[in-house]
Amino acid sequence: MHRSSVPGRFQVPSRWTILAVLFVARAAFAFQFGSIGAVAPQLSRSLGASLADIGILIGIYFAPGVLLAFPGGAIGRRYGDKATVLAAILAMLAGELLMTSSASWSVQIAGRLIAGTGGILLSVLMTKMVADWFTGREIATAMAIFVNSWPVGIAISLMLLPWIATSFGLHLVNLAVAGWILIGLALMAFFYRAPEAAVSVNGERGSVTSETVYAVIAASSIWCLYNLGLVMIFSFGPSMLVERGWSMAAAGSMISIVLWLTAISVPLGGFLADLSQRGDAIIAAGCIGFALLTILLSRSGQVLPVVIAVGTVCGLPAGAIMSLPARVLEPKTRAIGMGIFYTAFYAGSPVGSAIGGKLSTSLGSASAAIDFGAVVLLVCPAILWVFRRIVAGQHRPAIPSM
Repeated sequence: MHRSSVPGRFQVPSRWTILAVLFVARAAFAFQFGSIGAVAPQLSRSLGASLADIGILIGIYFAPGVLLAFPGGAIGRRYGDKATVLAAILAMLAGELLMTSSASWSVQIAGRLIAGTGGILLSVLMTKMVADWFTGREIATAMAIFVNSWPVGIAISLMLLPWIATSFGLHLVNLAVAGWILIGLALMAFFYRAPEAAVSVNGERGSVTSETVYAVIAASSIWCLYNLGLVMIFSFGPSMLVERGWSMAAAGSMISIVLWLTAISVPLGGFLADLSQRGDAIIAAGCIGFALLTILLSRSGQVLPVVIAVGTVCGLPAGAIMSLPARVLEPKTRAIGMGIFYTAFYAGSPVGSAIGGKLSTSLGSASAAIDFGAVVLLVCPAILWVFRRIVAGQHRPAIPSM
């Protein structure tokens, strides 16, 4: 989009500037989500909490998504995308400050729920905002960059927050998270503008068939399980290394390498899927390779090379997985279809994190959560087969095998 003047004020930022603003704001969402896993050993001691409790605290951040993902788009349409996102960021900030105010377990839970409510709304609406600015122009590149805000935010939390916790205490960890959220709030408030010619389909609501719903839920299940495999590594990986005698700062920095490499492998995987037209093969091979390397990580003494291998492989399926809903959703059904997609995703995420934490407590080692992540990754190719069967059975134009 060409820059155009805003009377009496300043020019509308370019779409790449807008993407940078959305990237930083969404990275704050990732930074906040990853903050619990990054300082899990110290937080566990401070709260008197087990790894099972930490797993609940990690996963409950996504719990509001079960209720908010589906109506998130409608909320944005009613109050405006920018106003809704600003309110969402304020909720993230309020939740973080509440957690800072008290070490009470109930306050920690309440703070995570409030922050998660904002984070979910932010995530759902920002995906639409990127599409508004980039549909028809570098959309794949823009989405790849936008999606990478997640691993980048978590990687920075793993590198930075353990050092802050060790040097200054957990109180400063919360304030650091709040600081990034404030930066995101300021950038959104002062720099984000809606595109001049945003496409609206408010009056064109298509009907979603039962087969489409099943296919979208299958695609969402793959995305959920894939993300759980990743969540187990960055949430429980530092604790696993601390159990082996690593310092908390060193453990967090080592696991953060996975996320930094993921920021490279995600767009690489998307490019390979588009180039080869074999997205399903990349999903299946990527998830299986990711699972096998995850098992190796929980058992190998050679941490660095395994971490590098995990980071190189784990991001490859992401783009192809996120392209699955587009195979069954038309423009008129995309809003409701993606609401179903995110609702199923956020319904499964808290349960998976809680199971990982419970297994770690029961078996006496954080590596149990890592192994659990490998198991759920191995389920993804089976669900992909189900997805393909559903798509093949729909009364739609033939879709070439990928």
